[in-house]
Amino acid sequence: MATQLPSQPKVGMVSLGCPKALVDSERILTRLRADGYAMSADYAGADVVLVNTCGFLDSAKEESLAAIGEAIAENGRVIVTGCMGNEAEAIRAKFPAVLAVTGAHQYEAVVEAVHEAAPPGQGPYVDLIPNLQSDLADIKLTPRHYSYLKISEGCNHACSFCIIPQLRGKLVSRRIDAVLREAEKLVTSGTRELLVISQDTSAYGVDTRHESREWHGHQVRAHMTDLARELCQLRTPEGMPPWVRLHYVYPYPHVDDVIPLMAEGLLTPYLDIPFQHASPKILKAMKRPANEAKVLERLAQWRAICPDITIRSSFVVGFPGETEDDFAYLLDWLDEAQLDRVGAFRFEPVAGAAANDLPGAVPEAVKEERYARLMAKTEAIGFAKLEAKIGRTLPVIIDEVGEPDEDGDIGATGRSQADAPEIDGNVLLRNVPATLKPGDLVAARIEQADAHDLFGYISDI
Repeated sequence: MATQLPSQPKVGMVSLGCPKALVDSERILTRLRADGYAMSADYAGADVVLVNTCGFLDSAKEESLAAIGEAIAENGRVIVTGCMGNEAEAIRAKFPAVLAVTGAHQYEAVVEAVHEAAPPGQGPYVDLIPNLQSDLADIKLTPRHYSYLKISEGCNHACSFCIIPQLRGKLVSRRIDAVLREAEKLVTSGTRELLVISQDTSAYGVDTRHESREWHGHQVRAHMTDLARELCQLRTPEGMPPWVRLHYVYPYPHVDDVIPLMAEGLLTPYLDIPFQHASPKILKAMKRPANEAKVLERLAQWRAICPDITIRSSFVVGFPGETEDDFAYLLDWLDEAQLDRVGAFRFEPVAGAAANDLPGAVPEAVKEERYARLMAKTEAIGFAKLEAKIGRTLPVIIDEVGEPDEDGDIGATGRSQADAPEIDGNVLLRNVPATLKPGDLVAARIEQADAHDLFGYISDI
């Protein structure tokens, strides 16, 4: 008589917040799959649902609480993890049915909670079978052709508006050989774009005094510039270098050293730098470096070395004490900086942040008015930069290929090297071949632009 093997318990996942949290979700699911769990794409099929929360802003907390409530209503068996996990009492008070609450990147605690809620489906017969899970690729929540590469956790800064060190702790850098091994594995398995992320990419290795490790027969330091050089050496199965995009880069002096790599075509000419403001007074209140004039000089130097470099940044409007003069200073600085991509946030008090106690709270109506003015300014700058690309042929990575329309034409959505996924614009291509697929790299001739996106077609040149 045949013995029926136990079915695999299924886990559902709701992942909120930034790419760093997405990487946490990938690691949790990869570990659970190795423990014998299957993944569920919906609430109905899951034995337990994980909600990976964001707790950075009050608006993000509201979104997280709404997601927890939906998961409980739809499934009933919910485990909460992530940045909002440090508010376990508040979560349990609102949702007493929650099975467990763990904090950010507490992988072992999450896995243990899942084991308790839905024990692994292994039995005496399954235990005799060699574990083949290690031969499978890690679970990815992004498309196959791009991957986030997290190089560290936590942050050593004490920005007055931020509670990241409270949520994720001080800087803890990963070993350089472990990072490179993961990157190599990703590229070998189909990743064509690596997005390097952390809370402070420029500070990578500071906590380990930039210790060296052996990698492919030579020593490599845990340092942003060394990491960039090594990532540039990776090759896809087709022999092509992957795009390597640096995010969350503070403008420390050594950032200058990666610009030549961009000029040589080795490193994607893109830097994501969180400037947050330009007024020296506001930067001081934020407890951030206030050398805005020096930054303008360096931007000019970077562009002289690598004219195609894209600079993305984010800014906070309505910070306590921000006057109209401070805001006008920021607008004038943006006129000089000519940043390619800009995001903006209205200041929100965050429980536990030092900025909450600062005088000079800015009325909500003023925040809205300043936000609108800043976005109008930066969109005009961005549009002019996109318009200047009309007539050029750019490398584009394909993210999505559409279905044929009534005339049989197929459109596709891709990104240039100036566009990070989810946060920047797209390149929309018309009349692409039916053989095109996500992850393909093409040369695109640009023929139109709007405030955020480029439009064109695949060039034969």
